[in-house]
Order: sequence, then C-alpha cells, then structure tokens
Amino acid sequence: MSKFKKAHKGPMGGPGMIGTEKAKDFKGTMKKLFTHLSPFKIGIFFVIIFAIGSATFNIVGPKILGEATNKIMKGISSKISGTGSGIDFDSIGKLLGLLIFIYLLSALFSFIQGVITSEIAQKVSYKLRRDISKKINKLPLKYFDKTTHGEVLSRVTNDVDIISRNLNQVLSQMIISVTTIIGVLVMMLSISVTMTIASLIVVPMSGIIITLIVKKSQKHFKQQQEYLGHVNGHIEEIYSGHNIMKAFNGEEKTIDEFDKLNRTLYDAGWKSEFLSGLMMPVIMFIGNIGYVVVAILGGYLTIKNSIQVGDILSFIQYTRSFMQPITQTAQIANVMQSTAAAAERVFEFLEEEEVIEKISDIVDIKDIKGDVEFKNVKFGYNEDKIIINDFSAKIKAGQRIAIVGPTGAGKTTIVKLLMRFYELNGGNILIDNKDSKSFNRNNLREIFGMVLQDTWLFNGTIMENIRYGNLTATDEEVKEAAKLAHAHHFIKTLEEGYNMDINEEGNNISQGQKQLITIARAILSNPKILILDEATSSVDTRTEVLIQKAMDNLMIGRTSFIIAHRLSTIKNADIILVMKDGDIVEQGSHDELLEREGFYSELYNSQFS
Repeated sequence: MSKFKKAHKGPMGGPGMIGTEKAKDFKGTMKKLFTHLSPFKIGIFFVIIFAIGSATFNIVGPKILGEATNKIMKGISSKISGTGSGIDFDSIGKLLGLLIFIYLLSALFSFIQGVITSEIAQKVSYKLRRDISKKINKLPLKYFDKTTHGEVLSRVTNDVDIISRNLNQVLSQMIISVTTIIGVLVMMLSISVTMTIASLIVVPMSGIIITLIVKKSQKHFKQQQEYLGHVNGHIEEIYSGHNIMKAFNGEEKTIDEFDKLNRTLYDAGWKSEFLSGLMMPVIMFIGNIGYVVVAILGGYLTIKNSIQVGDILSFIQYTRSFMQPITQTAQIANVMQSTAAAAERVFEFLEEEEVIEKISDIVDIKDIKGDVEFKNVKFGYNEDKIIINDFSAKIKAGQRIAIVGPTGAGKTTIVKLLMRFYELNGGNILIDNKDSKSFNRNNLREIFGMVLQDTWLFNGTIMENIRYGNLTATDEEVKEAAKLAHAHHFIKTLEEGYNMDINEEGNNISQGQKQLITIARAILSNPKILILDEATSSVDTRTEVLIQKAMDNLMIGRTSFIIAHRLSTIKNADIILVMKDGDIVEQGSHDELLEREGFYSELYNSQFS
C-alpha cells in the first residue's frame, strides 16, 4: 500500500518523494538556536546567578566538612596524648549547622534556577510551534507534494519536544558544570598543589574519549531523527489508507516496508544510545584511577605531615566533584548532538521557500464581475516538465465554462492555477482585466467557491462544517444553503441533525452525503466565481439531478467552471473547453462540438459505446 501510494502521490500522476537529509551544520544550527534564546537574556542571567550560587555553596561544603574532620582528629589526638580536653563538640556543631544551612541554600538556588530554566525552555518550544504553524500556511503546495504528512508532524511534535526537553538540561547543567570545575579546581589548589597536578593527569584522557565518542555518535543521532520522521510518515499513510491496504492484501508489503524503516531506526537508535551510555562507565573508570592516585599520594603526604587527614577527605570529595562535571559535560555534548539534529530539521522547515506577497496596491474585490482570461498560460509542476503548453481562453462574467478531457490533460491544474495554488511558468491569468498576481491571495480566494471531487470535512458538527464557507452566517442561513444543496432532508433524518459530530475520517456518513455538505458550504460562501471539480461524481443519479437543479440556480449571474467526466452533465454549458495534453484543442457549445465530429465527439460517444 505504502509504495503504491507513494508512486501515485505527486501532482498529475507524478511520483511523490521523501526528502533525504542533507549534511548537518552543528555550529550553524546551535547559533540559530541561541538566537531564539536571545529574548530571554534577563531570565538566562538569573539562571547563571542562581546556578553559580548553587554550585558555589556545594563547593564550599566539603571544605567545611574537612575542617570538622580535622577538629575531630585533633580532639581525639589531644585526648589520647593527654594534652587537651578532647573533641570540641560545640565548635563541630556550629560547623555542621553552617554546613546544613549552606546545603539548604544550594538546594533553594538550584530549585529557583530550575523553575526559570523550565519556563525559558517551554517558551522557546511554544514559539517554535507557533512559527511552524504560521509557516505551514505560507508554504507552497509543491512542498507538500514532495513531503509526507508524517514528516511534517514529526517536526512539529517529536523534534520540538526534543529541543524543549534538552534545553532544560543544557542551560542548567552547562553553567553548573563550568562553575563547579573552576570552583573545585581553586579549592583543590588551596589544599595541595601536588595532589591537584596528580589528579588532573586523567583529565586529558577523559577529553580525548569524550571527543571520540561524540564524533561517532553524532551521525547516529542525525539518522535517528530522520528515520523517526519516516516511520511516522509511514504509519500516518497506512492508517489513512487502511481500507485500501486491506482490500488489496497489502499487509505483508506494508509490514516489510515498516520493518525496513523500523530496523534502520532501531540500528541508529541503539548505536546512539549505546555510545551515549558508554561515556559514563568509561569516564568513571578513569575517575577511579584518579581516586587511587589521590589516596596513595595523600597517604604519603599525611605521613610526612604535609597535609591533615581532613584535607585528604575534602580533596577526595573535590576529586569526585571535579570528575562529575566532566561527566556531565560529556552528557551535555551528547544531548547537544540530539538537540542539534532535531533543531536543524525544525529550522530547515522554517527556512523553506514560502509564498510571499509582493503587492503594493491590493485590488479591491467588491466590484469584481467575474470576467476571466487565460493568456498563453504555461505551467509545469517541475520546470523541466511542462504539462500546460499554451493555454488561452476568454470567459465573460456569468458564463458557464465546462472543462473536459482525458485524465491527465490538465483540467484540475487549470483550476489550481486560477486560485494561485501554484505560480505560472509563463503567460497571465486575468480577472476583470487585472492580473491575478496583483491580487492578495486571501482576497483572490474570497472570490471563488470550490467543490472538489475529494471531499474535506473536519472533526466537528455538520453545522460547523457548512458554516466554514462563511463563519459569520446564522443557523438559518446554514440551513437554507443545505436546502439548496438538497442536504437538508438527509441531515434531518440523523439522530442529532445539524449537531451531529463528523469524526476525523468523516466515515460516519456516506461519501455522497459528504459531497452534499461541501456543496452546501460552497453555496453559503456566495462566491463571484464557482469551481465545480467533479462535484457530483460521488452521488447517485437521482441526487445528481437534484443537485444539478440547485447548481443551475446557484450559477445564475456567476462565472462557473465545471470539470466533469460525465459529459451528459455539462450539455447546458455556454462554452466547453476540450483539453488534450495541456492545450485546448476544441471549444464551443455542446451541439457545435458534436457537429464537428472531432475529439469532443469521440469522448462523448465513447460513454455510450
């Protein structure tokens, strides 16, 4: 099913494609990400202050604990030698009280900076989602022709979630780690320069290992994010076409394709997670070597009375505290790789070429009559494959224009160009002698009302779906439109009538009923120009006759474009444009074209063969 659908996904029968990820720019991506943090400079400043405060209080703790240990050792020694009164519990109690107070302050500062960091991370993700939402509405349709829905959804959900979650870690841990490394190093030097130099020997080893692991894991994190989007796209595609997949026994092929995507995701996922998890034990092993060196050297210096036992205790704690931020730095490096992979996908989406209005004088649409002229229109979904070569036609306001031709002739494409879903490769489309490019797209589309062969209804009541054509319409106006579209009768037979909820797939009403609702929606919009693309293709013959009568009333005084395969439905059209291979090969009324016994005559008679 999936491969079949992809092969028929593109416009005019062209193939749909899933884009391949380009080479990633880690530095460039992180630079862009930090620009999104610039509005929160004040918040980040306070995060830095509280993070430094929290780290500083934590750093001072072992030093005080060492002093308490020294007082205990001194008291025990004086008691044994008989030169003193023993352990000074009052002094030790004050030190321990100060230690508790410092650790409480550290916890409080850590809590405050955590709250601020979470708020910043959530605001950044909120802004990114808002920017993506705005971007979706500005992207040309050609972007969605080559990108699966799952790919787009993955960037809105998974990638933004990863950025939000990881920013929380990066902002707090990075500051705390740097502060801790500097502070601990100062405290270690204050205790013993010799032991500090000995313990720092293992640091270059840690740095080399971190660099190697990060370099190896980077490509796997990128691949993991890429194939997460592919898997989401595949699942969304199969779910939406589940009935077709079942009808054509495509389960095995679907499962095989999913297994391939899932296997690639699994391989990238376990490699990235394995390398990420490998960092901690390796660095801890190196850190343990450092503890052994400190313990041996500390014992030697104690024997020589160079330092006291409490200093060794403090130094060992500082050694552990010194290795911990290095380990956290390794984790941050890993986290930043996955953040960069996710952020780059989001920024790639946000930087996609969008539809930009470059209009200084917006045309007023109030007095539009509905004259339409196609002048030497040339168009192709791909510039190297032109499908409409030289299309010209002149239509007067109020005329009914039928566009007929074999599949792939370019009938629906003409309608898309009329509404500026795509830009022309050449020629012009004029509305009331004004180039369609001089119209603001929103204003231009207010002129048109569309009923397509593929119905689209959203999750909501029937009343809400019809009112989508005119959001200010009253309930009575909605019902009147439904009556004109011959939808009122079947709606009233439903248990909840106009208040019945249509589900997300719209499969709790028939295809014909859905089409009637979309026709009612078009009627309610009261357009100047009407577009009917196989509007009656999904209804029975009796309903089609009723809809045709409603359409006849609706089309009075309006320019109407009717695309139809059943040529019996367009006999009353003022002009019939016969298309073949992207060009108009014949035009005239139904009777005139039959008399010529040309291509239209062949098409018409083939229906009765």
